[in-house]
Amino acid sequence: MAGPARVRFAPSPTGFLHLGGLRTALYNYLFAKKHQGRFILRVEDTDQSRLVPGAAEGIEEALEWAGIPPDESPRRGGPAAPYHQSQRLGLYREATELLLKKGAAYHCFCTPQRLELLKKEALRRRETPRYDNRCRHLSAKQVAEKLSQGTDYVVRFRLEKSLEPFCDLVYGWSKHDVATVEGDPVILKSDGFPTYHLANVVDDHLMQISHVLRGVEWLISTSKHLLLYRAFEWDPPRFGHFPLLLNKDGSKLSKRQGDIFVEQFAQDGFLPEALLDLITNCGSGFAENRMGRTLEELVEEFDAGRLERHSALLDLQKLSEFNRLHLSRRIRDESLRPDLVAELQASVEQAYGGQLVDWGVLEKSYVEQVLLLRQGHVRRLKDLVSPSYSFLWIRPSVPPEELQAVSAQAEEIGRQVLRLLEGRASVPSPEELNGDLRQLHAQIGGTQYSRMMKLLRLVLSGQQEGPSVAEIMVSLGFQEASARIRRALCC
Repeated sequence: MAGPARVRFAPSPTGFLHLGGLRTALYNYLFAKKHQGRFILRVEDTDQSRLVPGAAEGIEEALEWAGIPPDESPRRGGPAAPYHQSQRLGLYREATELLLKKGAAYHCFCTPQRLELLKKEALRRRETPRYDNRCRHLSAKQVAEKLSQGTDYVVRFRLEKSLEPFCDLVYGWSKHDVATVEGDPVILKSDGFPTYHLANVVDDHLMQISHVLRGVEWLISTSKHLLLYRAFEWDPPRFGHFPLLLNKDGSKLSKRQGDIFVEQFAQDGFLPEALLDLITNCGSGFAENRMGRTLEELVEEFDAGRLERHSALLDLQKLSEFNRLHLSRRIRDESLRPDLVAELQASVEQAYGGQLVDWGVLEKSYVEQVLLLRQGHVRRLKDLVSPSYSFLWIRPSVPPEELQAVSAQAEEIGRQVLRLLEGRASVPSPEELNGDLRQLHAQIGGTQYSRMMKLLRLVLSGQQEGPSVAEIMVSLGFQEASARIRRALCC
Protein backbone atom coordinates (compact mmCIF):
# COMPACT_ATOMS: atom_id res chain seq x y z
CA MET A 1 0.00 0.00 0.00
CA ALA A 2 1.23 3.48 -0.89
CA GLY A 3 -0.31 5.04 2.22
CA PRO A 4 -2.91 4.55 4.97
CA ALA A 5 -6.04 2.71 3.90
CA ARG A 6 -9.31 4.55 3.37
CA VAL A 7 -12.30 2.23 3.25
CA ARG A 8 -16.02 2.84 3.42
CA PHE A 9 -19.24 1.17 4.46
CA ALA A 10 -22.02 2.58 2.28
CA PRO A 11 -25.47 1.27 3.24
CA SER A 12 -28.82 2.43 1.93
CA PRO A 13 -31.03 3.76 4.78
CA THR A 14 -33.95 1.47 4.04
CA GLY A 15 -34.26 -0.10 7.51
CA PHE A 16 -32.31 -1.52 10.43
CA LEU A 17 -28.71 -2.70 10.11
CA HIS A 18 -28.72 -6.47 9.62
CA LEU A 19 -26.02 -9.06 10.21
CA GLY A 20 -24.81 -9.05 6.60
CA GLY A 21 -24.31 -5.30 6.77
CA LEU A 22 -22.62 -5.56 10.16
CA ARG A 23 -20.16 -8.11 8.77
CA THR A 24 -19.30 -5.85 5.81
CA ALA A 25 -18.81 -2.89 8.15
CA LEU A 26 -16.70 -4.97 10.54
CA TYR A 27 -14.32 -6.25 7.87
CA ASN A 28 -13.89 -2.70 6.55
CA TYR A 29 -13.18 -1.53 10.10
CA LEU A 30 -10.65 -4.34 10.68
CA PHE A 31 -8.91 -3.56 7.38
CA ALA A 32 -8.69 0.15 8.22
CA LYS A 33 -7.31 -0.39 11.72
CA LYS A 34 -4.93 -3.10 10.54
CA HIS A 35 -3.43 -0.64 8.03
CA GLN A 36 -3.54 2.52 10.19
CA GLY A 37 -6.29 3.92 7.99
CA ARG A 38 -9.73 5.50 8.15
CA PHE A 39 -13.14 3.83 8.24
CA ILE A 40 -15.86 5.94 6.58
CA LEU A 41 -19.63 5.68 6.79
CA ARG A 42 -21.37 7.01 3.68
CA VAL A 43 -25.15 6.97 3.39
CA GLU A 44 -26.31 6.05 -0.12
CA ASP A 45 -29.76 7.65 -0.09
CA THR A 46 -30.23 8.51 -3.75
CA ASP A 47 -33.22 6.20 -4.14
CA GLN A 48 -35.68 8.49 -2.40
CA SER A 49 -38.61 6.10 -2.82
CA ARG A 50 -37.08 3.52 -0.45
CA LEU A 51 -35.92 5.77 2.38
CA VAL A 52 -37.03 4.97 5.94
CA PRO A 53 -37.04 7.97 8.31
CA GLY A 54 -34.42 7.59 11.04
CA ALA A 55 -32.73 4.61 9.36
CA ALA A 56 -29.47 6.45 8.63
CA GLU A 57 -29.14 7.57 12.23
CA GLY A 58 -30.03 4.07 13.41
CA ILE A 59 -27.28 2.50 11.30
CA GLU A 60 -24.63 4.79 12.76
CA GLU A 61 -25.92 4.14 16.29
CA ALA A 62 -25.72 0.39 15.62
CA LEU A 63 -22.08 0.70 14.54
CA GLU A 64 -21.29 2.69 17.67
CA TRP A 65 -23.06 0.08 19.85
CA ALA A 66 -21.02 -2.64 18.14
CA GLY A 67 -17.80 -0.84 19.04
CA ILE A 68 -16.80 -0.11 15.44
CA PRO A 69 -17.62 3.60 15.08
CA PRO A 70 -16.67 5.30 11.80
CA ASP A 71 -13.86 7.86 11.70
CA GLU A 72 -15.86 9.97 9.24
CA SER A 73 -19.64 9.97 8.92
CA PRO A 74 -22.74 12.16 8.70
CA ARG A 75 -22.68 12.57 12.49
CA ARG A 76 -18.94 12.97 12.98
CA GLY A 77 -18.21 14.93 9.82
CA GLY A 78 -14.83 14.83 8.10
CA PRO A 79 -12.75 16.26 5.26
CA ALA A 80 -14.90 14.62 2.54
CA ALA A 81 -18.26 15.88 3.85
CA PRO A 82 -21.12 15.75 3.20
CA TYR A 83 -21.55 12.00 3.72
CA HIS A 84 -25.18 11.79 2.57
CA GLN A 85 -25.30 11.24 -1.20
CA SER A 86 -28.54 13.23 -1.40
CA GLN A 87 -26.48 16.27 -0.35
CA ARG A 88 -23.90 15.75 -3.12
CA LEU A 89 -26.13 16.10 -6.19
CA GLY A 90 -24.09 18.99 -7.62
CA LEU A 91 -21.00 16.77 -7.73
CA TYR A 92 -22.85 14.10 -9.69
CA ARG A 93 -24.20 16.65 -12.18
CA GLU A 94 -20.67 17.96 -12.76
CA ALA A 95 -19.37 14.44 -13.29
CA THR A 96 -22.23 13.69 -15.71
CA GLU A 97 -21.48 16.85 -17.72
CA LEU A 98 -17.85 15.77 -17.97
CA LEU A 99 -18.86 12.39 -19.41
CA LEU A 100 -21.27 14.04 -21.85
CA LYS A 101 -18.52 16.33 -23.12
CA LYS A 102 -16.18 13.37 -23.55
CA GLY A 103 -18.84 11.48 -25.50
CA ALA A 104 -18.78 8.73 -22.87
CA ALA A 105 -22.42 9.41 -21.95
CA TYR A 106 -25.54 10.54 -23.81
CA HIS A 107 -29.06 11.81 -23.28
CA CYS A 108 -31.79 9.18 -23.54
CA PHE A 109 -35.34 10.32 -24.30
CA CYS A 110 -37.01 6.90 -24.38
CA THR A 111 -40.33 6.91 -22.54
CA PRO A 112 -41.14 4.48 -19.72
CA GLN A 113 -43.79 2.98 -22.00
CA ARG A 114 -41.22 2.17 -24.70
CA LEU A 115 -38.85 0.64 -22.15
CA GLU A 116 -41.66 -1.49 -20.76
CA LEU A 117 -42.48 -2.75 -24.27
CA LEU A 118 -38.82 -3.69 -24.81
CA LYS A 119 -38.87 -5.62 -21.54
CA LYS A 120 -42.07 -7.49 -22.38
CA GLU A 121 -40.83 -8.38 -25.87
CA ALA A 122 -37.56 -9.74 -24.47
CA LEU A 123 -39.39 -11.84 -21.92
CA ARG A 124 -41.72 -13.13 -24.65
CA ARG A 125 -38.64 -14.31 -26.53
CA ARG A 126 -37.25 -15.73 -23.27
CA GLU A 127 -34.32 -13.34 -23.38
CA THR A 128 -32.83 -11.19 -20.63
CA PRO A 129 -34.34 -7.70 -20.88
CA ARG A 130 -31.85 -5.03 -21.91
CA TYR A 131 -31.96 -1.52 -23.33
CA ASP A 132 -31.32 -1.47 -27.09
CA ASN A 133 -29.09 1.65 -26.95
CA ARG A 134 -31.41 3.46 -29.39
CA CYS A 135 -30.64 7.00 -28.17
CA ARG A 136 -26.90 6.41 -28.39
CA HIS A 137 -27.21 7.11 -32.11
CA LEU A 138 -29.06 10.44 -31.96
CA SER A 139 -27.24 13.31 -33.63
CA ALA A 140 -26.24 16.43 -31.73
CA LYS A 141 -28.97 18.33 -33.57
CA GLN A 142 -31.65 15.83 -32.55
CA VAL A 143 -30.53 15.96 -28.93
CA ALA A 144 -30.51 19.78 -28.90
CA GLU A 145 -33.98 19.88 -30.42
CA LYS A 146 -35.46 17.52 -27.80
CA LEU A 147 -33.77 19.41 -24.98
CA SER A 148 -35.16 22.71 -26.27
CA GLN A 149 -38.64 21.15 -26.28
CA GLY A 150 -38.26 20.20 -22.61
CA THR A 151 -38.51 16.47 -23.31
CA ASP A 152 -37.83 14.34 -20.24
CA TYR A 153 -34.54 12.46 -20.37
CA VAL A 154 -32.06 10.38 -18.42
CA VAL A 155 -28.32 10.17 -19.03
CA ARG A 156 -26.82 6.82 -19.99
CA PHE A 157 -23.21 5.66 -19.94
CA ARG A 158 -21.71 4.12 -23.11
CA LEU A 159 -20.49 0.64 -22.28
CA GLU A 160 -17.34 -0.36 -24.15
CA LYS A 161 -16.25 -3.92 -24.92
CA SER A 162 -12.51 -3.47 -24.46
CA LEU A 163 -11.82 -3.98 -20.77
CA GLU A 164 -8.87 -5.74 -19.17
CA PRO A 165 -9.46 -8.29 -16.39
CA PHE A 166 -9.05 -7.04 -12.82
CA CYS A 167 -7.70 -8.86 -9.77
CA ASP A 168 -10.19 -9.06 -6.93
CA LEU A 169 -8.65 -9.33 -3.45
CA VAL A 170 -10.82 -12.36 -2.68
CA TYR A 171 -11.93 -13.91 -5.98
CA GLY A 172 -8.76 -13.34 -7.97
CA TRP A 173 -8.75 -12.46 -11.68
CA SER A 174 -12.17 -11.58 -13.00
CA LYS A 175 -13.77 -10.02 -16.05
CA HIS A 176 -17.39 -9.45 -17.00
CA ASP A 177 -17.94 -8.20 -20.52
CA VAL A 178 -21.04 -6.25 -19.55
CA ALA A 179 -21.33 -4.53 -22.96
CA THR A 180 -22.24 -7.82 -24.60
CA VAL A 181 -25.01 -8.73 -22.14
CA GLU A 182 -26.38 -5.37 -20.95
CA GLY A 183 -27.68 -2.22 -22.52
CA ASP A 184 -26.11 1.12 -21.63
CA PRO A 185 -26.97 1.84 -17.97
CA VAL A 186 -28.65 4.96 -16.66
CA ILE A 187 -26.25 7.04 -14.55
CA LEU A 188 -28.42 10.13 -13.98
CA LYS A 189 -32.18 9.81 -13.56
CA SER A 190 -34.79 12.27 -14.76
CA ASP A 191 -35.22 13.64 -11.23
CA GLY A 192 -31.56 14.68 -11.11
CA PHE A 193 -30.52 11.89 -8.76
CA PRO A 194 -27.67 9.57 -9.78
CA THR A 195 -27.90 5.80 -9.90
CA TYR A 196 -25.67 3.67 -7.69
CA HIS A 197 -23.10 3.11 -10.45
CA LEU A 198 -22.29 6.78 -10.95
CA ALA A 199 -22.62 7.92 -7.34
CA ASN A 200 -20.38 5.27 -5.81
CA VAL A 201 -17.62 5.79 -8.41
CA VAL A 202 -17.67 9.59 -8.03
CA ASP A 203 -17.75 9.40 -4.23
CA ASP A 204 -15.07 6.73 -3.94
CA HIS A 205 -12.81 8.89 -6.09
CA LEU A 206 -13.50 12.17 -4.30
CA MET A 207 -13.26 10.54 -0.87
CA GLN A 208 -9.93 8.96 -1.91
CA ILE A 209 -11.10 5.43 -1.10
CA SER A 210 -8.14 3.07 -1.45
CA HIS A 211 -10.03 -0.24 -1.18
CA VAL A 212 -13.66 -1.04 -1.93
CA LEU A 213 -14.64 -4.02 0.24
CA ARG A 214 -18.26 -5.04 -0.31
CA GLY A 215 -20.56 -8.02 -0.83
CA VAL A 216 -20.09 -10.48 -3.68
CA GLU A 217 -23.39 -9.38 -5.25
CA TRP A 218 -21.49 -6.33 -6.58
CA LEU A 219 -18.67 -8.36 -8.18
CA ILE A 220 -20.38 -8.51 -11.56
CA SER A 221 -20.85 -4.71 -11.54
CA THR A 222 -17.17 -4.00 -10.93
CA SER A 223 -16.28 -4.17 -14.64
CA LYS A 224 -18.93 -1.51 -15.29
CA HIS A 225 -17.45 0.66 -12.55
CA LEU A 226 -13.94 0.22 -13.97
CA LEU A 227 -15.23 1.44 -17.35
CA LEU A 228 -16.51 4.55 -15.59
CA TYR A 229 -13.13 5.09 -13.92
CA ARG A 230 -11.45 4.79 -17.31
CA ALA A 231 -13.90 7.25 -18.89
CA PHE A 232 -13.15 9.78 -16.13
CA GLU A 233 -9.41 9.03 -16.43
CA TRP A 234 -9.26 8.31 -12.71
CA ASP A 235 -7.18 5.63 -10.98
CA PRO A 236 -9.57 3.03 -9.50
CA PRO A 237 -9.29 1.66 -5.97
CA ARG A 238 -8.55 -1.99 -5.25
CA PHE A 239 -11.65 -4.18 -5.06
CA GLY A 240 -12.45 -7.06 -2.73
CA HIS A 241 -15.78 -8.86 -2.46
CA PHE A 242 -17.02 -10.84 0.52
CA PRO A 243 -18.87 -14.13 -0.02
CA LEU A 244 -22.45 -14.50 1.15
CA LEU A 245 -23.39 -14.84 4.81
CA LEU A 246 -25.90 -17.71 4.98
CA ASN A 247 -27.85 -19.64 7.57
CA LYS A 248 -26.33 -22.83 8.94
CA ASP A 249 -28.38 -24.87 6.44
CA GLY A 250 -27.13 -22.81 3.49
CA SER A 251 -30.30 -20.77 3.05
CA LYS A 252 -30.22 -16.99 2.71
CA LEU A 253 -30.60 -14.73 5.71
CA SER A 254 -33.97 -13.06 5.34
CA LYS A 255 -34.67 -9.50 6.43
CA ARG A 256 -38.15 -10.70 7.28
CA GLN A 257 -36.59 -12.66 10.12
CA GLY A 258 -36.64 -10.28 13.07
CA ASP A 259 -33.61 -12.00 14.54
CA ILE A 260 -31.07 -10.80 11.99
CA PHE A 261 -31.21 -7.11 12.89
CA VAL A 262 -28.45 -5.74 15.11
CA GLU A 263 -30.93 -3.65 17.11
CA GLN A 264 -32.86 -6.80 18.06
CA PHE A 265 -29.72 -8.52 19.37
CA ALA A 266 -28.97 -5.46 21.51
CA GLN A 267 -32.52 -5.47 22.90
CA ASP A 268 -32.24 -9.19 23.65
CA GLY A 269 -29.22 -8.55 25.88
CA PHE A 270 -26.41 -9.84 23.70
CA LEU A 271 -23.02 -8.16 23.93
CA PRO A 272 -21.57 -6.54 20.80
CA GLU A 273 -18.24 -8.33 21.17
CA ALA A 274 -20.06 -11.69 21.18
CA LEU A 275 -21.84 -10.81 17.93
CA LEU A 276 -18.60 -9.68 16.26
CA ASP A 277 -16.82 -12.80 17.49
CA LEU A 278 -19.53 -15.06 16.05
CA ILE A 279 -19.69 -13.53 12.57
CA THR A 280 -15.89 -13.61 12.17
CA ASN A 281 -15.66 -17.11 13.62
CA CYS A 282 -17.98 -18.48 10.92
CA GLY A 283 -16.21 -16.57 8.14
CA SER A 284 -12.59 -16.23 7.12
CA GLY A 285 -9.72 -13.75 7.27
CA PHE A 286 -7.94 -15.40 10.19
CA ALA A 287 -5.32 -18.12 10.61
CA GLU A 288 -7.66 -20.06 12.90
CA ASN A 289 -11.21 -19.97 14.18
CA ARG A 290 -11.48 -19.75 17.94
CA MET A 291 -14.09 -18.45 20.34
CA GLY A 292 -13.61 -15.52 22.67
CA ARG A 293 -11.65 -13.03 20.58
CA THR A 294 -11.93 -9.39 21.60
CA LEU A 295 -12.15 -6.60 19.03
CA GLU A 296 -8.50 -5.76 19.68
CA GLU A 297 -7.56 -9.38 18.97
CA LEU A 298 -9.68 -9.38 15.81
CA VAL A 299 -7.78 -6.35 14.51
CA GLU A 300 -4.42 -7.87 15.42
CA GLU A 301 -5.12 -11.27 13.86
CA PHE A 302 -7.04 -10.13 10.76
CA ASP A 303 -5.36 -10.98 7.46
CA ALA A 304 -7.13 -9.93 4.25
CA GLY A 305 -5.07 -12.51 2.37
CA ARG A 306 -6.97 -15.23 4.22
CA LEU A 307 -10.42 -14.14 3.05
CA GLU A 308 -12.01 -17.10 1.30
CA ARG A 309 -14.52 -17.44 -1.52
CA HIS A 310 -16.90 -19.96 0.02
CA SER A 311 -20.01 -18.72 1.78
CA ALA A 312 -19.93 -18.19 5.53
CA LEU A 313 -22.45 -20.35 7.41
CA LEU A 314 -23.84 -18.60 10.46
CA ASP A 315 -25.06 -20.72 13.40
CA LEU A 316 -27.04 -18.28 15.54
CA GLN A 317 -27.70 -21.00 18.10
CA LYS A 318 -24.06 -20.61 19.16
CA LEU A 319 -24.48 -16.92 19.99
CA SER A 320 -25.56 -17.63 23.57
CA GLU A 321 -22.36 -19.57 24.22
CA PHE A 322 -20.26 -16.79 22.67
CA ASN A 323 -22.10 -14.32 24.87
CA ARG A 324 -21.43 -16.40 28.00
CA LEU A 325 -17.69 -16.25 27.32
CA HIS A 326 -17.64 -12.50 26.73
CA LEU A 327 -19.93 -11.77 29.68
CA SER A 328 -17.57 -13.74 31.95
CA ARG A 329 -14.67 -11.70 30.62
CA ARG A 330 -16.50 -8.44 31.39
CA ILE A 331 -17.32 -9.62 34.91
CA ARG A 332 -13.68 -10.49 35.59
CA ASP A 333 -12.45 -7.14 34.27
CA GLU A 334 -12.48 -4.71 37.20
CA SER A 335 -12.67 -1.75 34.82
CA LEU A 336 -15.79 -3.12 33.08
CA ARG A 337 -17.56 -4.70 36.05
CA PRO A 338 -19.02 -1.43 37.49
CA ASP A 339 -21.08 -0.89 34.32
CA LEU A 340 -22.51 -4.40 34.65
CA VAL A 341 -23.34 -3.77 38.31
CA ALA A 342 -25.16 -0.54 37.43
CA GLU A 343 -27.05 -2.23 34.58
CA LEU A 344 -28.09 -5.15 36.78
CA GLN A 345 -29.20 -2.83 39.59
CA ALA A 346 -31.45 -0.95 37.17
CA SER A 347 -32.87 -4.21 35.77
CA VAL A 348 -33.64 -5.60 39.23
CA GLU A 349 -35.38 -2.41 40.30
CA GLN A 350 -37.43 -2.41 37.10
CA ALA A 351 -38.38 -6.09 37.37
CA TYR A 352 -38.90 -6.45 41.12
CA GLY A 353 -39.14 -2.92 42.52
CA GLY A 354 -42.70 -3.40 43.76
CA GLN A 355 -41.86 -6.68 45.50
CA LEU A 356 -38.59 -5.85 47.22
CA VAL A 357 -38.64 -6.31 50.98
CA ASP A 358 -34.93 -5.84 51.55
CA TRP A 359 -33.59 -2.99 49.41
CA GLY A 360 -30.11 -4.08 50.39
CA VAL A 361 -30.16 -6.41 47.39
CA LEU A 362 -29.52 -3.32 45.27
CA GLU A 363 -26.31 -2.45 47.10
CA LYS A 364 -23.18 -2.55 44.95
CA SER A 365 -21.40 -5.16 47.11
CA TYR A 366 -24.31 -7.62 46.92
CA VAL A 367 -24.89 -7.22 43.18
CA GLU A 368 -21.16 -7.54 42.49
CA GLN A 369 -21.02 -10.74 44.54
CA VAL A 370 -23.91 -12.18 42.53
CA LEU A 371 -22.07 -11.42 39.29
CA LEU A 372 -18.80 -12.98 40.48
CA LEU A 373 -20.52 -16.15 41.71
CA ARG A 374 -22.65 -16.62 38.59
CA GLN A 375 -19.99 -15.78 35.98
CA GLY A 376 -19.67 -18.61 33.52
CA HIS A 377 -23.16 -19.88 34.43
CA VAL A 378 -25.41 -17.23 32.86
CA ARG A 379 -25.40 -16.45 29.16
CA ARG A 380 -26.87 -12.95 29.34
CA LEU A 381 -26.95 -10.38 32.10
CA LYS A 382 -30.75 -10.19 31.84
CA ASP A 383 -30.93 -13.89 32.78
CA LEU A 384 -30.18 -12.83 36.37
CA VAL A 385 -33.56 -11.10 36.59
CA SER A 386 -35.46 -14.02 35.07
CA PRO A 387 -37.84 -16.09 37.28
CA SER A 388 -35.08 -18.70 37.73
CA TYR A 389 -33.03 -16.17 39.70
CA SER A 390 -35.85 -14.28 41.41
CA PHE A 391 -34.73 -15.71 44.79
CA LEU A 392 -31.69 -13.42 44.64
CA TRP A 393 -33.91 -10.36 44.90
CA ILE A 394 -37.17 -11.40 46.60
CA ARG A 395 -37.96 -13.95 49.31
CA PRO A 396 -39.78 -17.11 48.18
CA SER A 397 -42.85 -18.47 49.89
CA VAL A 398 -43.23 -22.27 50.07
CA PRO A 399 -46.19 -23.95 51.88
CA PRO A 400 -45.07 -25.90 55.02
CA GLU A 401 -46.82 -29.04 53.82
CA GLU A 402 -44.67 -29.03 50.65
CA LEU A 403 -41.52 -28.89 52.79
CA GLN A 404 -42.77 -31.70 55.05
CA ALA A 405 -43.49 -33.81 51.99
CA VAL A 406 -39.82 -33.55 51.01
CA SER A 407 -38.52 -34.60 54.44
CA ALA A 408 -40.20 -35.41 57.73
CA GLN A 409 -37.04 -34.11 59.41
CA ALA A 410 -37.42 -30.64 57.90
CA GLU A 411 -37.37 -28.85 61.26
CA GLU A 412 -34.36 -30.80 62.54
CA ILE A 413 -32.45 -30.14 59.31
CA GLY A 414 -33.23 -26.45 59.63
CA ARG A 415 -31.91 -26.28 63.21
CA GLN A 416 -28.70 -28.08 62.32
CA VAL A 417 -28.02 -25.92 59.25
CA LEU A 418 -28.64 -22.76 61.30
CA ARG A 419 -26.02 -23.89 63.83
CA LEU A 420 -23.61 -24.52 60.95
CA LEU A 421 -24.15 -21.10 59.42
CA GLU A 422 -24.12 -19.15 62.67
CA GLY A 423 -21.02 -20.96 63.84
CA ARG A 424 -18.91 -19.68 60.95
CA ALA A 425 -16.88 -16.54 61.56
CA SER A 426 -16.60 -15.83 57.82
CA VAL A 427 -18.38 -16.84 54.64
CA PRO A 428 -16.53 -19.77 53.01
CA SER A 429 -16.33 -20.57 49.34
CA PRO A 430 -19.19 -22.62 47.83
CA GLU A 431 -16.82 -25.59 47.63
CA GLU A 432 -15.94 -25.41 51.34
CA LEU A 433 -19.55 -24.94 52.38
CA ASN A 434 -20.63 -27.90 50.24
CA GLY A 435 -18.17 -30.07 52.15
CA ASP A 436 -19.55 -28.83 55.48
CA LEU A 437 -23.10 -29.65 54.36
CA ARG A 438 -22.08 -33.22 53.48
CA GLN A 439 -20.54 -33.67 56.93
CA LEU A 440 -23.68 -32.24 58.52
CA HIS A 441 -25.86 -34.72 56.64
CA ALA A 442 -23.76 -37.59 57.95
CA GLN A 443 -24.38 -36.37 61.51
CA ILE A 444 -28.15 -35.96 61.06
CA GLY A 445 -28.88 -39.27 59.34
CA GLY A 446 -32.36 -40.57 58.69
CA THR A 447 -32.83 -38.78 55.34
CA GLN A 448 -31.22 -38.95 51.93
CA TYR A 449 -28.64 -36.30 51.06
CA SER A 450 -30.55 -35.45 47.88
CA ARG A 451 -33.74 -34.85 49.89
CA MET A 452 -31.89 -32.62 52.32
CA MET A 453 -30.55 -30.55 49.42
CA LYS A 454 -33.98 -30.39 47.78
CA LEU A 455 -35.48 -29.16 51.03
CA LEU A 456 -32.87 -26.45 51.49
CA ARG A 457 -33.14 -25.36 47.86
CA LEU A 458 -36.91 -24.97 48.20
CA VAL A 459 -36.52 -22.99 51.42
CA LEU A 460 -33.85 -20.70 50.01
CA SER A 461 -35.04 -20.24 46.41
CA GLY A 462 -38.54 -21.63 46.14
CA GLN A 463 -37.35 -23.74 43.19
CA GLN A 464 -36.43 -27.36 42.63
CA GLU A 465 -33.61 -26.64 40.18
CA GLY A 466 -30.87 -24.06 39.92
CA PRO A 467 -27.46 -23.32 41.45
CA SER A 468 -26.12 -25.57 44.18
CA VAL A 469 -27.40 -24.96 47.71
CA ALA A 470 -23.94 -23.84 48.78
CA GLU A 471 -23.81 -21.27 45.97
CA ILE A 472 -27.28 -19.99 46.89
CA MET A 473 -26.22 -19.56 50.52
CA VAL A 474 -23.03 -17.74 49.63
CA SER A 475 -24.88 -15.54 47.12
CA LEU A 476 -27.56 -14.57 49.63
CA GLY A 477 -25.15 -14.21 52.52
CA PHE A 478 -25.44 -16.20 55.73
CA GLN A 479 -27.67 -13.63 57.44
CA GLU A 480 -30.33 -13.75 54.72
CA ALA A 481 -29.99 -17.53 54.28
CA SER A 482 -30.47 -18.02 58.04
CA ALA A 483 -33.53 -15.74 58.06
CA ARG A 484 -35.16 -17.72 55.25
CA ILE A 485 -34.47 -21.07 56.96
CA ARG A 486 -35.78 -19.81 60.32
CA ARG A 487 -38.97 -18.38 58.78
CA ALA A 488 -39.73 -21.43 56.60
CA LEU A 489 -38.90 -24.20 59.06
CA CYS A 490 -40.23 -22.48 62.23
CA CYS A 491 -36.92 -22.73 64.04
